[in-house]
Formats: sequence, C-alpha cells, structure tokens
Amino acid sequence: MTAAIQTHDLTKRYRSVRALDHVNLEVQEGAVYALVGPNGAGKTTGIKILMNLIGATSGEATVLGMDCKQIRGLSYRQIGYVSENQDIPEWMKVGALLKYLSEFYPTWDRQLEKALVKQFELPLDRKIKALSRGMKMKLALASALAFHPKLIVLDEPFGGLDPLVRDQLIEGLLELAGESTLLLSSHDLAEIDSFASHVGYLEEGKLRFSEEMTSLAARFREVEITFETDSVLPSPIPGNWLQAKAAGGVVRFVESQFDDQRTGAEIQRVFGHVKTVAFRAMSLRAIFLAIARKTEAA
Repeated sequence: MTAAIQTHDLTKRYRSVRALDHVNLEVQEGAVYALVGPNGAGKTTGIKILMNLIGATSGEATVLGMDCKQIRGLSYRQIGYVSENQDIPEWMKVGALLKYLSEFYPTWDRQLEKALVKQFELPLDRKIKALSRGMKMKLALASALAFHPKLIVLDEPFGGLDPLVRDQLIEGLLELAGESTLLLSSHDLAEIDSFASHVGYLEEGKLRFSEEMTSLAARFREVEITFETDSVLPSPIPGNWLQAKAAGGVVRFVESQFDDQRTGAEIQRVFGHVKTVAFRAMSLRAIFLAIARKTEAA
C-alpha cells in the first residue's frame, strides 16, 4: 500500500521544549487514522507541520507524495483541513461562503454540497456569526468534503460539542469521505473508538505506538488470577505485565502482549499452581490509561 502521510524523525523544538521528538508516522491511503494523546502531546504541532503552517526543526514529512514544505496554493485542492480554532469569515452568510469556496476547487461537487447542507441542516441564509459552535463545525466539515479531497485532516474537530452533534458529524464524515484518507487528532477516546481503523498514541512529543485498532484490541487483556491462599507479587515480573497488584488471594494486571497460550504458560512459570485465571477484553480508554500509567511510573 501507498502512504498518504509519512514522517521521518520529525522534530519541533520551542527553545528547550520538544513539542515533537523524532516522530516516525505512516498513514496508509484509505485509512481512518486517529492520532490521540493528552492535551499538549504535540498533535496540533504535528498537523500544522504536515499542512505547512509551521516549519519543523528537523526531520522530514511527505503528504500525498509531496514534501510538506512544498504544500501551498493549488496543493490544497487535494486536502480538506478542519481545525478546532479555524477562522471562518463570520460576516458572510452560509450559502455565500460555500459559493465563494466552490470557485477555488475544480472538483467541487454541487450535488454533494446540497446533500451536505441537507444532512447537516445548514441554514444557507443565516450569517455565520449567528451559528452555534456545532453548526460552525458542520459548515467547516461540509466545506472540506464538498470537493472530494484525497486527504481529510481534522484537528480536534469535536472538542466541546454535545454528543448528538458529535455523532452527526462523525456519521456524515464516514458516509461522505468515500475513498479519502482521514487523519483525525483527538484527546477524547470516545470520539474515535467506534470508527478509526488505525491509531497512534502521542505523548510528550513522542509517538509511543502506531498500529491497527484490531491489533491493539487483540493484544491487551485484563488478567485476574486467584489463589487458594494469600498471594504476593514475585520480583521481577514480566515487562509486558502492567499495573500488577496483589490483594489477598487475587493478583490483577494488564497484559500488553496477550496470547492465550503464551500468556497462560507465563503465568504458570511465574506463579506455579493457581486456582483460576480470567482474561477480559479492554476498552480503548482502559488500554490508554494503562499505557499512560506505565509511562508515569517510568
């Protein structure tokens, strides 16, 4: 497969602060890639570099086969970009803005525009300054989709929106994005748990991991072991066991490299005879909390 976005050792420094630290990211064409992490992790910085809004300190990045430093002017005809703090000319009416934007994109689809206006219930005759934040985000998303971009980049687009508006935007995005590649940044895991195909976790400017959602879900399990008598944790424990705790006759931990046979054999090697072992699948939020706590402990 061809990479729609690729970075090599991408780094951004602000004096002594590393907003990005040697990030190596690859987003394949057709992927719905969620870049997640806490506020201040470097997500917006990375996206601004990819969009050539700011420069990197070092490293390289390509977007749709172009060096990101060359993205300007006509290049944006292939990219739909929406950010949380995007400026929109609020003195204009909704319909006037869509008409104005359509002149810049040869691939602007009037029928798709009408469908988006209907789906998002956009009031064409209303001034943008009179719209709610949710409606403004709907307008921005409609503007980014109406010309069939090859790449859609959304930087924290759903922050602060009520769940209904958020779900409407996600539904519209997935229905109408078509064959586009989608890169979405978010600090809210509930936004991406149900629809992302790939996920990358950015923390303190470092990309901790990047993989398919199905792979991530398959390799994490909550493990609970019970014993006939009180138990204690041996030392050392395997490095892939996170948040290990013992209480009475129970040991609990998060297995970060789960394999039914291998994990079972490892438990037997570490503890010997046990009474019961239970494996439970984890939500994306629980997985990221386990990873974050491991980082804090380190």
